[in-house]
Amino acid sequence: MPIDPSAQPRRAMILAAGRGSRLAPITDTTPKPLLEVAGEPLLFRHLRSLRAAGIVDVVINVNHLANQIIDAVGDGSRFGLRIQISKERELLETGGGIFNALPLLGSTPFVLLLGDILCDFPLANLPGELAADTDMHMVLTPTPAFRDSGDFEADETRVLSRGDAYVYTGIALVHPNMFANQTLRCFSFRDLFFPAVAAGRVSCQHYHGPWTDIGTPDQLEEARRRYQNITELR
Repeated sequence: MPIDPSAQPRRAMILAAGRGSRLAPITDTTPKPLLEVAGEPLLFRHLRSLRAAGIVDVVINVNHLANQIIDAVGDGSRFGLRIQISKERELLETGGGIFNALPLLGSTPFVLLLGDILCDFPLANLPGELAADTDMHMVLTPTPAFRDSGDFEADETRVLSRGDAYVYTGIALVHPNMFANQTLRCFSFRDLFFPAVAAGRVSCQHYHGPWTDIGTPDQLEEARRRYQNITELR
């Protein structure tokens, strides 16, 4: 049954502040979210996907080579979006970065995207809201061959525990209440979602299409080869 667009989340956040040290020296001069695959920066793919899903209010956090990202996206109007920038004077990692941006995200669940993933998951397929007993909804994919281990065990609708069957794609719906007891500091979002999984408060859906996180030069080149082939076949 199609999801009613009026029930879709209203805001999204893209995590784009990291240095991408494993991709050095490429990321010494280009921020990882602006690396191109099939002639388009990863960040632009995310923005197009959000617009296609009807989500137009987007927050992007920045630190490493921040001005390049700010200049590339502007106010978002060229993408049909309204973009706000959450600047970090010091890198706050994923958890601290989200916490720092909460004043821009509001009090309702928001879509969260990691800026370094390459994935064709249609964001309109995310649920429009979270159940009362749920703090976060993850999109999971079967652990790919290039990963030494997975992240979670899960059934069709719930993340059950940590394990090797599935990896978190970096796409989620997150309730701001997850950060209710936090302070502004450098910390990983994993510090919050692993306990939420253990408490049975994380739902999920499965994605079986192409996915990779661009973490190393080899992964970047493989992604470029694969998507070039896809482009040539279209």
